[in-house]
Amino acid sequence: MEEEDIVRCQKCGAPVKPEEVFNFEGQVLCEDCYVEVASRPKPCDPAAVSAARAARLVGQHGATHLTELQQKIYQFLKERGQAARDEVAQALGVSGEEIERQFAVLRHLELVRAFKGEDGSVYLTTMR
Repeated sequence: MEEEDIVRCQKCGAPVKPEEVFNFEGQVLCEDCYVEVASRPKPCDPAAVSAARAARLVGQHGATHLTELQQKIYQFLKERGQAARDEVAQALGVSGEEIERQFAVLRHLELVRAFKGEDGSVYLTTMR
């Protein structure tokens, strides 16, 4: 790849050939970053909530069958009552984006929810 042909991914900075660039919401991305942002679970997805509810009726209850990180998030929120996304991320040593991804799963399982506080900030809390 010649220097003038190099395009940089706006998310990770990796060099990408112009013909291998993905454009997503105004950003120039490499394939890995595109897959990450395009396939991110959405917290408010009624079909996903319904599917998760059906799966839980078959035998999964409470916080069982969660990944280690999902269990840590759930336990942290249970102990704290509520916390902002960045507080959870900092306490668990992960990125805010990772908390968002895991929140979507936990929301679909109806274990956690988000709400806007009186100060206008968004907080996460358990549903139970």
